Amino acid sequence: MTVTEAPAALAAALRDRVDGEIRFDPGSRAAYSTDASNFRQVPLGVVVPRTPDAGAEAVAVARDFGAPVLSRGGGTSLAGQCANTAVVVDWSKYCTTLESVDVDGRTCVVQPGIVLDVLNRQLERHGLRYGPEPATHMNCTLGGMIGNNSCGATAQRTGKVVDNIARLEVLLYDGTRFWCGETTDEEYAAIERRGDPRAAIYRQLRALRDAYADEIRRRYPDIPRRVSGYNLDSLLPEHGFDVAGLLVGSESTLVTVLRAELELVPVLPERTLVVLGYPDIATAADAVPAILPHEPIALEGVDAKLIRDEQLKHLNPDALGELPEGKAFLMVQFGGETAEEARSRAEGLLHDGHRADVRFLGDPVREDELWHVREAGLGATAHVADRPDTFEGWEDSAVAPERLGEYLRRLRDLYREFGYESDTGPALYGHFGQGCVHTRIPFDLYTADGVAAYRRFMERAADLVAALGGSFSGEHGDGQSRGELLPRMFGPEIVAAFGRLKAIFDPGDHMNPGKVVAPAPLDDHLRLGPDWAPAEPRDLRFGYPHDGGSFAQAVNRCVGVGRCRQHSTEGGQVMCPSYQVTGEEEHSTRGRARLLFEMLGGHGDETLRRGWRSEEVKDALDLCLACKGCKTDCPANVDMATYKAEFLSHHYEGRQWRRPRSDLALGWLPVAAAVVAGLRLGPLVNRVPGLARTVAGIADRELPAFARETLQHWFRRRGPRGDGGRGKVLLWPDTFTNGFHPQVGRAAVEVIEDAGWRVVLPPGPVCCGLTWISTGQVDTARRVLGRTVRLLAGHLREGGLVVGLEPSCTAVFRGDAEELFPADLDVRRLRNQTVTLAELLTRHSPGYRPPRLDVDALAQVHCHQHAVMGFDADEELLRAAGVRAEHLDSGCCGLAGNFGFERGHLEVSEACAERVLLPRLRAAGRETAVLADGFSCRTQIHQLDSGGREGVHLAQLLAVGLHEEGR
Repeated sequence: MTVTEAPAALAAALRDRVDGEIRFDPGSRAAYSTDASNFRQVPLGVVVPRTPDAGAEAVAVARDFGAPVLSRGGGTSLAGQCANTAVVVDWSKYCTTLESVDVDGRTCVVQPGIVLDVLNRQLERHGLRYGPEPATHMNCTLGGMIGNNSCGATAQRTGKVVDNIARLEVLLYDGTRFWCGETTDEEYAAIERRGDPRAAIYRQLRALRDAYADEIRRRYPDIPRRVSGYNLDSLLPEHGFDVAGLLVGSESTLVTVLRAELELVPVLPERTLVVLGYPDIATAADAVPAILPHEPIALEGVDAKLIRDEQLKHLNPDALGELPEGKAFLMVQFGGETAEEARSRAEGLLHDGHRADVRFLGDPVREDELWHVREAGLGATAHVADRPDTFEGWEDSAVAPERLGEYLRRLRDLYREFGYESDTGPALYGHFGQGCVHTRIPFDLYTADGVAAYRRFMERAADLVAALGGSFSGEHGDGQSRGELLPRMFGPEIVAAFGRLKAIFDPGDHMNPGKVVAPAPLDDHLRLGPDWAPAEPRDLRFGYPHDGGSFAQAVNRCVGVGRCRQHSTEGGQVMCPSYQVTGEEEHSTRGRARLLFEMLGGHGDETLRRGWRSEEVKDALDLCLACKGCKTDCPANVDMATYKAEFLSHHYEGRQWRRPRSDLALGWLPVAAAVVAGLRLGPLVNRVPGLARTVAGIADRELPAFARETLQHWFRRRGPRGDGGRGKVLLWPDTFTNGFHPQVGRAAVEVIEDAGWRVVLPPGPVCCGLTWISTGQVDTARRVLGRTVRLLAGHLREGGLVVGLEPSCTAVFRGDAEELFPADLDVRRLRNQTVTLAELLTRHSPGYRPPRLDVDALAQVHCHQHAVMGFDADEELLRAAGVRAEHLDSGCCGLAGNFGFERGHLEVSEACAERVLLPRLRAAGRETAVLADGFSCRTQIHQLDSGGREGVHLAQLLAVGLHEEGR
């Protein structure tokens, strides 16, 4: 029985025999239908094994049904090698163990799903690390790196993955399993004597090597970054008949890697960075050969077009200010055991008389910031506002460093010939020390003529690189993008050798078929393409002004690089809390974007066919915390919170009765709070929390207590004070501050008045619409927000500022409102004139002197503040007040407004908080203040095990200082 005859039988056999999660459902197949490439193929199903042996058993089951198999790690492949109509084995959730470390031998054994950054953090205590480090180091797996023969900037010092592998444990499709590596003649003879399947493989490999050795030496480019093709050169005697090296970079087309023994390098404790500026990128490339003798540990190039793209996306603004004069830059990093050694190496370069504008950095923090400029390249050049979309395809070519300048000039000529060149792109950047060039090109992949031009360009570019003795791929692999072009680089004999190699390991072509050998055409299986005809909803709730008003283009922003799959939130990032605690692809920003893309259809073979009514999409969005972290942290600025609200609004349209009760209870909370306040029912409601939970249909957790007196009631009783010499500001009485934590508002009134402003509040119940947005009741949110804008219009037209205290509500005014009313001038005024308390005091109150506080503080920054307003003004104000604040790298607190109160979310909510936030609070000193401007953050800290700590708003902390100073 074949898999095409009985996919259900295959799934049943996998469930019966494999220790893992078996997913043949439409949602999982949609989520895994593409990687970070231009290609799309819907898998047969997905297996998530719990152990390497379980993964091996999955291959055995697939073999019984004749089903193709594809191993997948982080799913960030740019050439299509992680998309196929096959059983996809995802190693990244469970097979993540560092099994052993040999410190003296500088090796370790790992399972294929371990993420590079996670591995290096575990090795750090030994003073060791794995050398190759791609830009996706925060989310790429070792198995994927082995499949691609990855490199990264650090390869300047350490080489490619193939140069850093001791042994591999591999599994053939036929069940043959063995460890392999370099093989001496004695070891080969011992293997030969066994007469088993491994012996037959080795015998055929030696015969293959002997038949093609001379042609391999003649045709394989002698350059640092030859990644295209199979590593047949690893079989040559001068490379020790290295079977592991042969299999590195084979893109899951030959074997399944079950374990790897890696060769490690010592951590260089000190480094320094020299940045050189040049008039253009080709001139910068010309300078590379003269720099290489100084032995930098990394040598990267970026051009001004990449810098401009990052500026437009507000990426790395501090780092961009560190660049020297020029329109192209080389980032030259030196390392050493001591700071003096690293600096001495850098000074040696500078004394060598390089004609460039120079910036010499010795601060590791500033160096890391500049390194982010380079690592952000792929995302920064995708979906730039008011520019054509750019795509991978020819994003990874490599030549000898000595020919890099020539190559870049001729590549630019090719861009101009095909009409791809403009003042704004394509950007050129990459690992210039090894001749590797990255770029994204504005191919037209939407029309037949555009796709035909894409093919012609790829063929011409391949001929150019081959003529220069280069490689089509310098680290991303061939996959489908470059597979059919390999004869232009290697010639017919070597390509025939590739076919013979494939026949040795996988004679039935079941391992990732259609890649490298007998490859699918480079214009087949396109994710877009001239035949793509997705549904294009016209009754959208949001305007999507940065996507031409198109929901299809909005969800197509995801370029698949997988930053949302990183395991830590170091550097203050937030994205993606649900993935961080579940490890599930469909609970990452990328996975959700893929499901929404597939929901719109347009291919004919999509698995999701119910449009807005799709239960699979609803399930994937269910654990989205709507934290908005991806709006800023995603290099393509995917805004999943907005997409979730859009989807839910349509999903329940005309059938509100199908909504969870919690949607109605939490969505209409502002109305309930106004009624409770108006009738003074707070004490009564607070006494019956169990009844309230049952009626509202929410999770079994403590409910926030209504305040006895709202902020508005208090302010009417108290009235404004102070001279108001700076003018009038409107303090926004959001539902949470007004009805639950009015003490925050009272403190803010004192602080603002002390700064010389006259405070006014709206007299009656008002709302920004946040709770209706987050529960997908967007029509109601529009009505509520529209009323608010009309109420504030007079104040705004006078130029008055609106001060927001609750970050999520402030973010509505600064972000969501314009998405809902893109053409409304008063909404634009509201966006431009809404400020946080810190922004009011630092940006609009010249000469303001905050109270002096001598205190340590831990700052839990609200996700919406991180995503929309930022924390810079707060940090500036805290420094001026003498507060020693640590910005916690904790990501989302896990409550996220309504999310943590909804049934089925409590476990994820608590896990988010326990990842970093709560342990850090429990470890903090009793005198350390806990800053948490968000009502959700303070509530989560109060309700969970924070060691008895309570969060305070910035206004409260400053008010304490005022009282202590008697102001």
